[in-house]
Amino acid sequence: MPFDRSELELSESAMRAMVEQAMARIVPHIVSLPEQPAQDLLGADELALSLLEPLPQVGTNLESLLDLLFDQAVPKTLNTASPGYLAYIPSGGLFHSAVADLISDSVNRYVGIWAAAPALVQIEANVIRWFCEMVGYPKTAGGILTSGGSIANLTAIIAARVDRLPEDFLKGTLYTSSQAHHSVEKAAVLAGFPARNIRFIETDEHQRIRMNRLAERIAEDRAAGFMPFLLVVNAGTTNTGAVDDLDAAADLAAREGLWLHVDGAYGGFFVLTEKGRRMLHGIQRADSITLDPHKGLALPYGTGSLLVREPRKLRQTHHASADYLQDMQVDEEKIDFSDLSPELTRPFRGLRVWLPMKLHGVGAFGDHLEEKLELARLALDELKTIPGIEIVAKPQLSILAFRLKPQGMDQAGLNELNHRFLERINAPQRIYLTPTMLDECFVLRIALLSFRTHRDRMLVGLEDIRAAAAEILGSVQDP
Repeated sequence: MPFDRSELELSESAMRAMVEQAMARIVPHIVSLPEQPAQDLLGADELALSLLEPLPQVGTNLESLLDLLFDQAVPKTLNTASPGYLAYIPSGGLFHSAVADLISDSVNRYVGIWAAAPALVQIEANVIRWFCEMVGYPKTAGGILTSGGSIANLTAIIAARVDRLPEDFLKGTLYTSSQAHHSVEKAAVLAGFPARNIRFIETDEHQRIRMNRLAERIAEDRAAGFMPFLLVVNAGTTNTGAVDDLDAAADLAAREGLWLHVDGAYGGFFVLTEKGRRMLHGIQRADSITLDPHKGLALPYGTGSLLVREPRKLRQTHHASADYLQDMQVDEEKIDFSDLSPELTRPFRGLRVWLPMKLHGVGAFGDHLEEKLELARLALDELKTIPGIEIVAKPQLSILAFRLKPQGMDQAGLNELNHRFLERINAPQRIYLTPTMLDECFVLRIALLSFRTHRDRMLVGLEDIRAAAAEILGSVQDP
């Protein structure tokens, strides 16, 4: 029998009620973030296994589903939206972007090609132009929004491969720092290169790539019949926030005919600060740049970007035709994002950047990042006053690394001690730190990037670090 109306099509009153019910849980959740644990994974595995369920045959009321999410599933996580979350690379998740996603998902317009939604494509293109302006790219530059830095790095490596190498590219070699994000290696392999073609160049005492060793390795590879084509450098590493010498990298890339890609997923947006502009000078000379708005601009996860000096190089890599796409235009001013990236179908990501940027202006984001630089300096100064603490990596931007180092312990003993130190710091759940390995050293990281993290929470965290250090050192001195 014919249907007059789909059950899936909600009435006006049902739509309003659904949003109101969700907001009744979302707003108290956000407001209470300062009081929530920075992480709570106790019993999380058991909870997850209890949620295994068959395909639902009948519907469930929204209220009970919201109860499940907010009372059970959401709390048993790393609380990445917490002001105490100082781990990995914090995001934040501006509420403005959640509103933007509600709008973009509700209107559900297709923005892969200009002809489908010209004004909406232009809004997203404006966002890319803003990013290009931030880094000092010319007005002719362009790019795409992606799901994150991993896809941005992959897209850049493939574009570099197409631009610099012949179709038989397996002699191509690419160069990056030993401190590079793992997505660079993963992207190179996905782009078709054997892992043995990736050259990880050692770093100096500040975890920056050694340019002299890089030049030597390129010469060695050319002499052995390889084709060096790509250099990936860091504008803020995940481990310590290290920034490579971008001007020197640009000089070397120009001499050697390499595509220069800057991975600025974490640190790139610090160009909005005075210190960041100094540290990142030379970024504007890169062929391509990865920036993650879901890091430096505090947007929700799933918001990355790739900028390119010459957009035609993305187009020559990704353009494809089909009978059903006959109406696609060719005017370069009218951008088809599907011609610049692997995606044909794609979400309208631009609105989640455009809305908060338009509401506040770029200055608010620069102030946010300036505050993070100040908090990193505060953390460094206070850590230096705690007995037994060794600063392993001073903050070049807003990440620093440290450890406990009592006298008379070998490396294995220090690593085990610092495991316990980390557990003790995280135990009160007021902050959450994560570790990394630098050479053979197990070290703790403070990563400051959340727009919710301010001086008060940093001081609370330092109290917990000081207390944990005293307790652990006391156990060593008085076994």
